[in-house]
Amino acid sequence: MDILILGGTGAMGIPLVDFLSKENQLYVTTRSCKENQNNIKYLQGNAKDTVFFNSLMNRDYDAIVDFMVYSTEELGKRLPSLLDHTKQYFFFSSSRCYADSSTLITENSPRLVDVCTDPEYLAIDEYGMAKGREENLLFNSGKTNWTIIRPYITYNTNRIQLGVYEKENWLKRALEGRTIVFPKDIASKMTSLTYGPDVAGTISKLIGNEKAIGQAFHITTEESYTWGEVLDFYCDKIEEITGTRPKVKLVNDSNGLMTVWNKWQIKYDRLFSREFDNSKIESVRGRYEYKLTFKGLGECLEEFISNPKWLGMNAKFEAWCDRQCGEWTPLKEIPGKKAKLVYLKCRIFG
Repeated sequence: MDILILGGTGAMGIPLVDFLSKENQLYVTTRSCKENQNNIKYLQGNAKDTVFFNSLMNRDYDAIVDFMVYSTEELGKRLPSLLDHTKQYFFFSSSRCYADSSTLITENSPRLVDVCTDPEYLAIDEYGMAKGREENLLFNSGKTNWTIIRPYITYNTNRIQLGVYEKENWLKRALEGRTIVFPKDIASKMTSLTYGPDVAGTISKLIGNEKAIGQAFHITTEESYTWGEVLDFYCDKIEEITGTRPKVKLVNDSNGLMTVWNKWQIKYDRLFSREFDNSKIESVRGRYEYKLTFKGLGECLEEFISNPKWLGMNAKFEAWCDRQCGEWTPLKEIPGKKAKLVYLKCRIFG
C-alpha cells in the first residue's frame, strides 16, 4: 500500500514508520532533510503549510495517517481534501477528549464536548475540547473512510511523563538534586501509561482493516496505577540506577501549579481517573500483550539516564517549584536572559 504519514516523528510515529515500511511504500513528511530509505520517501516541508499540504494532495493514497495537531478551524479547512485523497484517513484524537468517569472508559463514554458546561472552557479550543470538536467534523462529514485513534499517555525513552510534567520538569530536577514538587490531588488519581511502540503496532493492524472503517478506538494498556504509585516507582528506579533517591515534596492541591501550567490539562484531565476498557479494539485487532508499565518505564529511564538529552525549560514553573521547597536553580542552567529574568521575578516575588 501507498501510505502518507503526516508528522510521524514522535513516540508513536517513529515505531509506526518502522512497522509499516516492511511491507508498504511510505511517504513521510518532515521539516528536516532526511535521506530516503527502503520503502520510505521523506518529503521535506511543514505539513501545516497550505502550499506544501496542497502539493501532497496531488495524488491519492491507500491510507493517510495524520499526527498533526490542528485547531478545529484548521482541520475543518483541510478535512475534505484528506478524505477525498485516501481510502482510509487516520485521525489522531486523544483520550483527553473523554469526560470524567467513575467506571471503565469505553469508546462510547461521554466526551467533554458532549457534557461540559464550563463557559470559560467552552469558549476556547483547548486540546481536550478541540479533539472532541474535530471528531464531530468526521462524524458529520457524510463519509466513513476514516478511523479515529484516541491514544492516552504514551511514553518512550525520550518522553517519560509524571502527571502533567514532561521529563524536563521532574526528571531533570531529580537528577540535579532538586526536589520534585507534586500535588496530592493528582497523585491520588488513576492513570494509564502505554509504550509508544505498542500503540504503533496496534495502529498498523488497523490500516486496511474493514472493521476499523468509520470507527473510533482508544489504544491503551489495561494496567492502571495512581500517579503516586508511578512517582514512587520512578524514585525507586532512579535510586537503583544512581544510588541517590530523589527528594519529593507533595503539596496539598493543584491550585498553585495551575498558576504556572495549562490549568485545563490539569482540571479536565489529570484530576480525572483514567481506566480503560479495551474490548472494542480487541474485537477488531485480537488480544494484544502490552509491555508491562513499570518494566517499560524502567527500561526507558535506564536508557535515558545513560545518555540524557534535554529539551527546553519552563522558567516560571522552575521558580514555582523552588519556592515550594526553598531551593534555587542555578542561573547558568536557565537558557537566555529573558528566561533568567522570568525565573528571578517569579522565584523572589511569586
